[in-house]
Amino acid sequence: MSALITYAHIVRKPRICGGFPHVEGTRIRVMDVVALHKRGLSPAEILDSYDHLSLAQVHSALAYYYDHEDEIEQEFNQVRRFAERFKAKHPGLVR
Repeated sequence: MSALITYAHIVRKPRICGGFPHVEGTRIRVMDVVALHKRGLSPAEILDSYDHLSLAQVHSALAYYYDHEDEIEQEFNQVRRFAERFKAKHPGLVR
């Protein structure tokens, strides 16, 4: 029997943020926080991009990512594939 692990501030709801895990009460996905972190921003610097988040929420999003890295990387790939298909169908709308 495996224990259910929960993350303070992180939820996944089917009709919010495309079902991707996100910071509760916001539309900021875990992958949005991770993308900034991958660009070299510290958790404190991420707060400058999302001034309505707390440092605890940022750390929780990063903890979720590191515990679910494969899942979040698959979600990044899913978003990339969607963007590529959209660009191919609508080349005049995307630079």
